[in-house]
Amino acid sequence: MISTAIRVARVGSAAELAAAVLMMLGFPALMLAALVPSVYAFAATAAVTYLADHYLHRKGSYLINRLSKVRAGLSIRFLIRQLLLILLLARLSLPGHLVFYGAIACFIAFYGLQAPHGALVTLIRNRRRMPVATRNVDLRSRVHIPDAPPRGLLHRSAEKMLHLDLAAVSGLLVSAAVDSAVPGFVGIGITIALGCLYVLALMPYVRGERIPPSAEAVLAAVDDWLAAYRPETVLYFSGSKDSAYQVNMWLETMEQLETRPLIILRERVILTNLAPTTVPVVCVPGGVHLMNLDLSTVRVALYAANVGKNIHLLRVPTMKHVFIGHGDSDKLASVNPFSKAYDEVWTAGRAGRDRYAIADVGVRDDDIVEVGRPQLAPIRTWQGVPEGRVPTVLYAPTWEGWDGNPGNTSIVLAGENIVKKLVKADPPVRVLYKPHPFTGTVSAEAGAAHQRITALVEEAAAERAADPRFTTVDTAAQERATAELTRIEARLAELTAVGGEKGDEAEATRDGLVDIERHEEAARLREEWNTAYWCSFPSHEHRVITGAEPRLYDCFNVSDAMVSDISSVVSDFIASGKPYAVTDSAEVGAEEFRRQNTAVRAAVILSNGASELGGLLDAVRDPAADPLAADRKDLKRYLLGPDEPKSIDRFNAAVAGLALKAETRNAGQEAHAAGAAAAGAELADMLPGQRLSSTGDTDGVTAG
Repeated sequence: MISTAIRVARVGSAAELAAAVLMMLGFPALMLAALVPSVYAFAATAAVTYLADHYLHRKGSYLINRLSKVRAGLSIRFLIRQLLLILLLARLSLPGHLVFYGAIACFIAFYGLQAPHGALVTLIRNRRRMPVATRNVDLRSRVHIPDAPPRGLLHRSAEKMLHLDLAAVSGLLVSAAVDSAVPGFVGIGITIALGCLYVLALMPYVRGERIPPSAEAVLAAVDDWLAAYRPETVLYFSGSKDSAYQVNMWLETMEQLETRPLIILRERVILTNLAPTTVPVVCVPGGVHLMNLDLSTVRVALYAANVGKNIHLLRVPTMKHVFIGHGDSDKLASVNPFSKAYDEVWTAGRAGRDRYAIADVGVRDDDIVEVGRPQLAPIRTWQGVPEGRVPTVLYAPTWEGWDGNPGNTSIVLAGENIVKKLVKADPPVRVLYKPHPFTGTVSAEAGAAHQRITALVEEAAAERAADPRFTTVDTAAQERATAELTRIEARLAELTAVGGEKGDEAEATRDGLVDIERHEEAARLREEWNTAYWCSFPSHEHRVITGAEPRLYDCFNVSDAMVSDISSVVSDFIASGKPYAVTDSAEVGAEEFRRQNTAVRAAVILSNGASELGGLLDAVRDPAADPLAADRKDLKRYLLGPDEPKSIDRFNAAVAGLALKAETRNAGQEAHAAGAAAAGAELADMLPGQRLSSTGDTDGVTAG
């Protein structure tokens, strides 16, 4: 029942739900306490509403946003509480007392201060919102960007300002309780004084040298940097916060390009969620600002997603445009008809080319280039299960998707069956469960299935810990690994802080130059963290793995087999050469499933009952007798291309080849323009003679 209420109210926890209920019931209770009247009941109830409101704001509750939509926003709630306090004073027969009129005057004046406070906060935020936000771009030497105001002034400023009424409310309640006006006037004075001081503290940031530069000055500085840097290859991306992983997967590839790279983002939220990188990044939310940037030196633009805002860069003819995507699978998104808008489409292997040919969506075969998947370089090839270690099977289902198709994910219909059979396998295996981060965001049924699977894995882990067959563990080594994790995490926290959290977007843009040494140290420490993580618990222990770390590819490397669904996860796992199984959740049948999905041609096909899992486990335990080993090798080449030359080398060669095409096209256009200009000049020279001929003076004929 509680879980249903949490889902309906769209709150994150039972504590959040309790706070919401207390806040909603608190205001009717305040009115009742005022009408009775009871000072002590009013004070206690007011304290509950203050605390519940503050807790919900701190948690960023969805309910708070909804209340503002129905005219019960933060300022209204504070105003109602103050009016109910006036009602309490009236019911206590205090209207004739000076403190009663002081309370009314105080709250009127206090709300009068809200206008300049809100105006100043809005003005400061708007002025400090840069038309272009950057990382790894030197703007400090080109334009003056002042320090951000202290975080305490602007962060949740409306809530802080309104809470200044606490002094007045407390003082008035004390006055009502002890029948003395002094506490009330003291509280009133404190509230008004603090409100005035808050407004005065904001004033310096809207005048003098603390005013950020104009949009024109910032754009001019960015253009000046672009002219000096002369970018040649651009990675362009637009999307929601949840899609940031689609651009993050290409950062390492961009760092390895042999041309000067640049990343262009269109949403500020993507910049906020961008992983650390040494590549210059420019976030340009405005379409007009983007179209006015000087990108004349760019020859190749790479697109990781098909979105409407791509048109703002696709319109530039001096560069060649390439769709590189954010994964390789048999989903319909991999053959989007929008792809024909690009000059070329780059796929991992031959499978991508064939996929477009079969889909017949207008992408010409000549425009497809096979470049491999540079991101797969960290995936290690399988060498078999190490002697003395329990085999590890990774269950990595995809999420439910937007359309409710039962074939999207195995988690609802097959997930529990898969995990039950794996944890009960004999000889035993270890299970790593790593669900897609979007699991349960659309379907409550998928979310509930995820919770049940998590419980199954955790229960199996507890049983295994008590199993005498698995009691021999190197406790000392695990303790050392745990201590190492703590050390690494502490150092990573220092490195990622980079001198403390930036005050705001403008300050982050000014100071956003990456420290190469710190960046390299952080990358090395993340690798060390991964090694320490897997050593911090027994190699036979079942685990539920959520969050960004350890990464999916790290889970690939410690696993001996995988169970998943139709997604790019399967295509990526094929790079390891390890046995894998894919669930036919829609139950179309094994043969039809293979026909529809290239990536499963070398897989063990599972029904929702998962009865076929034995074939996967047999292949792990006895690789020599694996009937699908040769098929996996052939499929790997078909999907991902050859092992040599390396994918990053093929990617760089494709960039260079397309850049040459862009240069050739631009040179042709310049030659054409020069020829047209010369022809125009020659025609202009002829025009005076033509005018004389019209009078009969130049054609040898004279007037009679």
